[in-house]
Amino acid sequence: MSTEASVHPTYGNWRRPRRPGLGPLGLIGTVGVFGGIVVDLMASLISLQITLVFIVLQVLFLMPLAARTQDGRNLYQLLALRISWFRRKAKGSTTYVSGPLSMRPGGRFRPPGLLNRVRVEEGRDAYDQPFGVLHHRSRNLYTIVLGCEPDGGSLVDPDQVDTWVASWGHWLARLSAEPGLRGASVVVETAPDTGNRLANELLPRIHPDAPEAARAVMEEVVQRYPSASSEMHTYISLTYGMPPGQRRSSEEIITELAIRIPGLLSGLVAAGAGPATPLSAERIAEVVRVAYDPSVAGDVLDARAQYGGTGLDWDDAGPSATLERAHSYQHDSGVSRTWMLTLAPRGTVRANVLRGLLEAAPGTRRKRVALLYRPIDPATSARIVEADRRAAQFMATSKRGMVQARAANEVQAAEQTAVEEATGAGLVEFSLMVTVTVDNDSELDDANTSIRNQLAGARLLMRPADRMQAAAFSCTLPAGILPWEYTLVPRELKEAL
Repeated sequence: MSTEASVHPTYGNWRRPRRPGLGPLGLIGTVGVFGGIVVDLMASLISLQITLVFIVLQVLFLMPLAARTQDGRNLYQLLALRISWFRRKAKGSTTYVSGPLSMRPGGRFRPPGLLNRVRVEEGRDAYDQPFGVLHHRSRNLYTIVLGCEPDGGSLVDPDQVDTWVASWGHWLARLSAEPGLRGASVVVETAPDTGNRLANELLPRIHPDAPEAARAVMEEVVQRYPSASSEMHTYISLTYGMPPGQRRSSEEIITELAIRIPGLLSGLVAAGAGPATPLSAERIAEVVRVAYDPSVAGDVLDARAQYGGTGLDWDDAGPSATLERAHSYQHDSGVSRTWMLTLAPRGTVRANVLRGLLEAAPGTRRKRVALLYRPIDPATSARIVEADRRAAQFMATSKRGMVQARAANEVQAAEQTAVEEATGAGLVEFSLMVTVTVDNDSELDDANTSIRNQLAGARLLMRPADRMQAAAFSCTLPAGILPWEYTLVPRELKEAL
């Protein structure tokens, strides 16, 4: 953190991990270059024509590795994405139908895609509060979801905001030492206020003998208030995995998670998260149900206000039908599009940099902003920091002119990161995803323009999650879907590319 003035603290120094290898080639491309040189030297002993053929083949192989998009993907990765998309379309897996009239066993409305094999159980924490546990059976991962009501930033002193940011940093650093934690996500969901809560609270309180003018005023307030207001919900999901070779029953895991919840909640309260409580299995199912069918949001609120809950089960939290297209995802009463982070803000930013992005977007049904975190253990953090430090120093000594000035800034940032890590700070990889849901396809273009304007204010670069909209939609739900846990290519090999 740097300080422009005592009342205007700024934040920054996030860095994209450096890719090993020569320039944009990556580790595999670099190995291919040196291996090709050896092969060429051996072939030159036999025939010059054979050597030229090998050189042409090597260039054809390395050129797609060197050509990269703004977010670091090479041509091979783009080709693999398109092939996967065409294969899924040919198999019909881009269409999902559930319910009694579908061919799926049981006739239930199970969530589709990555959530289809999730099983939900429930336990009780130290305060005897029920909390739901999502068991991702395909990866043997367990997720708990915490709900909170963050304090607003309006009329808050900058010193208090700085304290909240520091406490949030400490909470993230603590995740690096959390046993078995694979990742965390913070989902901020906004939607236009339906007005049901206000109507349920206000209309029954109007006295039958109230003057007509007063009655008309109160009824007009109930009618017009939702058009100028919105509702906001914040969810934090924590996903844990078991060590390889270790087998434990679900009851033992739920008991261990129940012990950890109070400590996690206390850290969130100190970071300005406000009242924080774990979500029950029923509440998690309601959140997922409303995400797939925004038209039932009012009914869910009414049921919770009148009966204390909906009784919704996870097996009925999904949509009746979905259709994934290349640029959008259609589900029950909504059409969604998801964007993924390409580049974080360069330089330093203020604490309110994401405020515009987190606010409700006009003309949309729902919007979810998901921050994904992957804590790195202290041993790996030290190795990554030192590798970045050496790479930055090498680049600074080999560059000249304006490029050298930028390299010097890289060295300064790497040195600061190394000092902070050595004094106990945690290293966390993060990304950001945004999902916007509208009523029909004709409103997607307006939503796309609105999101791009908000991204410009937040100094973020994002791209649509084309040809993987269904999976990206699931990642923005508070259900513990971690993208790096579901990739076909191992993360280590992907980084080498």
